Amino acid sequence: MAIFKAIMIGDVVGDPGLLALETQLPGLIKEHSADFVVVNGENAAEGFGLTEACLKRILAAGADVVTGGNHIWEKRDFWPVLDSEPRVLRPGNYPAGTPGRGWAVFEKPQTESGAPVSWCVVNLQGRKFMTAIDCPFRYFDSLREALEGAGQNAMPQSAPPRPVILVDFHAEATEEKEALGYYLDGRASVIAGTHTHVQTADERILPKGTAYITDLGMTGVTDSVIGMDRKVCLDRVRKQVLFRMECAQPGPDGQGSVVQGIAAEIDGDTGKALSIMRLG
Repeated sequence: MAIFKAIMIGDVVGDPGLLALETQLPGLIKEHSADFVVVNGENAAEGFGLTEACLKRILAAGADVVTGGNHIWEKRDFWPVLDSEPRVLRPGNYPAGTPGRGWAVFEKPQTESGAPVSWCVVNLQGRKFMTAIDCPFRYFDSLREALEGAGQNAMPQSAPPRPVILVDFHAEATEEKEALGYYLDGRASVIAGTHTHVQTADERILPKGTAYITDLGMTGVTDSVIGMDRKVCLDRVRKQVLFRMECAQPGPDGQGSVVQGIAAEIDGDTGKALSIMRLG
């Protein structure tokens, strides 16, 4: 039985998060013999949005795909990159005509055997306490039907018929995240929530074989409020004035920064998860 290994990393917050990723991700990839790495980068550019320069840094650090969320639109100059760069995704359930793509299939050799593996990465966004965009549940249904119905036409011609499916669900409400987890159980290999920047301790294998965690956490400074400067955040909530958010700064040599996420093992024959563990 072939075992595929994936790493998914939580929201990268600003330059401190980028530095932590560059410093720590290569070691995590080596330690876990990761075949494929997904990193959420929607907060990489000064805490809000993504730029081409930040994207290049995330990819150079070892990411195979960079996912997004509601802040992916913050830098308008980046919108053309969403169309031109296949390794960056935005939530797929935005209305038709929105720049970019919400899913992609990538063929990459397995680290240990060198055999080709097809990885399907899906980026979705929740609607509870967020913008009421298209339904993420129905979007995945349509995508799964397209993959199964089109067969090899939906994937590289040399790819096996069953890709490993990794889902980044960028959502606010725990209820909505858990509901999607059970809705997709057995139809995706891993479902990992992002957006809240607080890592949850509920990683588990769902009854039909899907690995699940409500939130991956964040990549940035731990002595902070969701990666942002504590004083600014305190002023915002105490005075109810929308002071400009600023990224928290690490100590010397990046001390106090963390890379959070999960590492998962997946049965290459069935696409079902065998294990999931928290990182960070």
